[in-house]
Amino acid sequence: MDQAQQRYHHGDLRSALLHAATKRIDEHGVDSLSLRKLAEDVGVSRSAPYHHFADKNGLLSAIAAEGFRQWHHTARTIFEQQTLAPSARFRQFIHEYVGYAADHPQLYELMFGRILWQAQSATDDLKAVAYPCFQFQVEMTRYWQESGLLPAGPEPLRLAQVTWGTLHGIARLLIDGIYADRSHIEQMCDTAAQLFMQASANHE
Repeated sequence: MDQAQQRYHHGDLRSALLHAATKRIDEHGVDSLSLRKLAEDVGVSRSAPYHHFADKNGLLSAIAAEGFRQWHHTARTIFEQQTLAPSARFRQFIHEYVGYAADHPQLYELMFGRILWQAQSATDDLKAVAYPCFQFQVEMTRYWQESGLLPAGPEPLRLAQVTWGTLHGIARLLIDGIYADRSHIEQMCDTAAQLFMQASANHE
């Protein structure tokens, strides 16, 4: 074992590999990533990453899973701010979601894009993190319906899909640079929140 590899305990090396892989994706995109290049970035043997990730797909799934953990923590922190009114938390959630996508476009694409999901190559570990993250979106939607912020009629699941789809669309416009850029984020998020809450008011 070389000196660089000796610096890491088993769990530390996995964390270091994920951190380096995420950094490479942020700076150069998913196509730039390989287990061989990752080993060079971290300074370990070429075989070392394979002790933690079976292949590139396993590595990408692990990176996406970490992104979902981070976002789920952020969403829960916003939702549990009891000192804020439900409407304030709703607006903050929208701003944070779109802001997260704008700040981490490559990671966002990996989390929600076709690389893993359309090819049905997401690992079970990734699904175990991603699915509860969306389920929490459904729970928040149900609460906002009960609080009178969102229309009470639709099923929470369907309304959660529609609200998330709207935010995802805004995020994609920003990431792809189509009719939108970073200077539009605040206005677009406020408009989205106003539209959803106005729909609830018109439903009464």
